[in-house]
Amino acid sequence: MSSKREREYERRRYEKWQVRHAEALRRRRQQRIVAGAVVGALVVVIGVVALVVANGDDETPTTAGETGSPAATAGAGPDATPGATPGAVATNSADVPDPALAEDRTWTGDIALDSGDVGIELDGAAAPQAVANFVTLAQDGYFDDTKCHRLVTEGIYVLQCGDPDGTGTGGPGYTWGPIENAPADDVYPAGTIAMARVGNDGASMGSQFFIVYQDSTIPSDSAGGYTVFGHVTSGLDVVEAIADAGTKDVGGITAPVSDVIIEGVKIQ
Repeated sequence: MSSKREREYERRRYEKWQVRHAEALRRRRQQRIVAGAVVGALVVVIGVVALVVANGDDETPTTAGETGSPAATAGAGPDATPGATPGAVATNSADVPDPALAEDRTWTGDIALDSGDVGIELDGAAAPQAVANFVTLAQDGYFDDTKCHRLVTEGIYVLQCGDPDGTGTGGPGYTWGPIENAPADDVYPAGTIAMARVGNDGASMGSQFFIVYQDSTIPSDSAGGYTVFGHVTSGLDVVEAIADAGTKDVGGITAPVSDVIIEGVKIQ
């Protein structure tokens, strides 16, 4: 390809990225407005919402997720929302990416953290819905400049990310299921990338995911385990260094002692 054609290709690619990024920012603002309204209503009706996944007493599969199931509480299990309440994420099946977008193939890329890059590989054949969801959100810039809000260093060993609000209660405005490709033996080896689940609805997921940085056994519950959709190919030491630095309490959630920011996610 000539240098002229290369420049033209890069120019068009950049223009498309600008359009996707602007749309992603617009959607993110709308989602935060909706989420805020729902959470406000819950507070009025229910009073104080218990952070089920963030509590140490519930140290079962609630490590990374979006609304209070095992993926949301790193340490309790991959629950979508370390401490969120059912209903905090609106469900709109029309917005869930088509599993066919996973193309039944392997995807590669990297998650650029402010502390270093993490290379990843996604299995579109074993977990088509999860991969289609992650790839779509990544290409829309959904994860850009978001915080990895949860770090579990006891019982299970996970770093949970994917919440645009950085609180453990945020999501893309929809949930999906059922669980895909969960390990039969409940063992999640170091480097595993899996989806967090929505509290009280184990089969539902949104955008929150977790990276296992040390072999972890996360017991299944009545809903099953956690959707494994990829693994780390390089940079696991970056996540290990984050864990070694320690944790701090943020609203009942164990978070990295220093903010961990996703600068961007590239997938191809």
